[in-house]
Amino acid sequence: MSKLSLGERAGLARLMVDRGRRAAAANLLQSPLLRWRYGAPIADQLLIVPQDLRTADPSVWSEINLGHFGLAGAVAVIDDGSPFTLKPPSRAWARELHGFGWLRHLDAAGTDAAKAKALSFALDWIDRHRVRGGVAWEPAVTGRRLISWISHATLLLDGIDPKSYDLLAESLGAQMVHLAAAWRNTPDGHQRLIALTALVLSDLCVANHDRQLDDAATLFGAEIERQILPDGGHVSRNPGTLVELLLDFLPLGQCFAARGREPPKALPAAIARMLPMVRYMRLGDGSIARFNGMGTPQPDALATVLAYDGRPGDVLAAAGASRYVRLERGSTILIADAGSPPPLRIAGQAHAGCLSFEMSAGTRAIFVNGGTPGPVDTHWHAASRATASHNTLCLNAKSSSRLVRNRILESIVGAPPIRFPNKVSHKIGQRDGGIELDMRHDGYIKHANLVHSRKLFLHETGDQLDGIDRLEPGTGTQAARDLPFAIHFHLAPDIACTPGAETNAADLEPGDGSVWRFHAQGAALAFEDSAYYADFSGPRRTLQMVLRAACLGTSEVRWSLTRIKTPPPPQPAMPRTENRTKPPPLPRRKT
Repeated sequence: MSKLSLGERAGLARLMVDRGRRAAAANLLQSPLLRWRYGAPIADQLLIVPQDLRTADPSVWSEINLGHFGLAGAVAVIDDGSPFTLKPPSRAWARELHGFGWLRHLDAAGTDAAKAKALSFALDWIDRHRVRGGVAWEPAVTGRRLISWISHATLLLDGIDPKSYDLLAESLGAQMVHLAAAWRNTPDGHQRLIALTALVLSDLCVANHDRQLDDAATLFGAEIERQILPDGGHVSRNPGTLVELLLDFLPLGQCFAARGREPPKALPAAIARMLPMVRYMRLGDGSIARFNGMGTPQPDALATVLAYDGRPGDVLAAAGASRYVRLERGSTILIADAGSPPPLRIAGQAHAGCLSFEMSAGTRAIFVNGGTPGPVDTHWHAASRATASHNTLCLNAKSSSRLVRNRILESIVGAPPIRFPNKVSHKIGQRDGGIELDMRHDGYIKHANLVHSRKLFLHETGDQLDGIDRLEPGTGTQAARDLPFAIHFHLAPDIACTPGAETNAADLEPGDGSVWRFHAQGAALAFEDSAYYADFSGPRRTLQMVLRAACLGTSEVRWSLTRIKTPPPPQPAMPRTENRTKPPPLPRRKT
């Protein structure tokens, strides 16, 4: 744990003042005397219906029809009733329920029964939540609900009776008025952008809100400029946030075009930066590297947003603002974290993975970080954020970052943020056709006066990766005591690993017919259990290679990974037959 420094206490005081100012402004602007500023309180006419880019699954309707309502990894039994009468199994489940993102599944079902159930649930929500408060009226949840209702207006409004239409129109208008003031109360980061995206989308799609649109678009543009970095990354350093934001930004841009209105300049500029950044963070197996809150891969969402990239051949040269480094040679891709955590106000999901990396060869991932577990597995969050869950060095079983426990700060951020390392540097060079990355951080200075440096060299063909991990005193002389350290190499799920014929060696088989040999000097190689938290089925047991030794003053460990067998050439596709069957999948172990 770490206490706040004097500078951070001053920053916290500023955050508290800003939070109080935003809350006061939101309360004032929601008063009856000022609500007129947000246009008509009834959304009685929709000009356009935006596209929902998130993948719809019609089978969800079958589950709901059977009385099962599954959200955020948890399933509630509603039988023939309404989900709004239940005690939510988790806060995440409640937020997804009140956000109505599940409407897309009922819309995709395309049946009269699904349409009737969707309308019934929406009217039940209106009846039970006229009084504002709780999870249902959180600004980000209200924003997601507005986006969902407007995007699926055809499902809700087509052919309904006048009384139901009036109830929905009145509720839409009331939610817009509420959000126009309440977005100021949203925690910093992704949630605030959701709220402002919904506000702009509503003003675009609902008639008689053109005057409000100009003000909302100005606020939205300013928030984009503040949160989207010059290289296209997000200020939270979570690469998965980019995909989520693009799923909302892209339809919003289409709505501006459909209305013949100019979007705020920040919107198309941000989209143009974000799409290459998503590609930059993508490994050869198609997944986004698991850093700083990135959880379960969403290949459908990723494929959707990348389909809008008009220049897919352009490769981002560097991501200096986001502080990630990509090395690529041959079919091998390596992505490393070369940055400090984000600011405290937005570091509630950040991980202590400084100098960690992920690596793929061809279409197979080899080394991956643990990732972030889903909302139903929150008890694993602390472990997933630790340095030991990343492919990097961990000194004395302590993380290179420290949790900051402060009740006020946690209430603002939503979770304990992390701080340290303060200084992280990196430089890239080329030699012999290969590419070299040299990184260092001071995360262990206060704990042990040691600096961790890591040098990675990816050879020209991509068939060999050399690494040097080094601990050395930061200032003066190191204390005369041995400190154990461990360098973790977490294997991707389903990688086969066997001890090599030589000491401190192992052979890795990714499953594509290739074989990679790992070898180390300066530390003892051990094979230990690991956990992959970002699996679709929840955290699962995997394997890691760990190099263990003790440091007295200065220590250096050299290691290499070399492809000793290449995968066979692809075979021509076999003709399809009617009676071909697939073998049953192997059972998967969970922790």
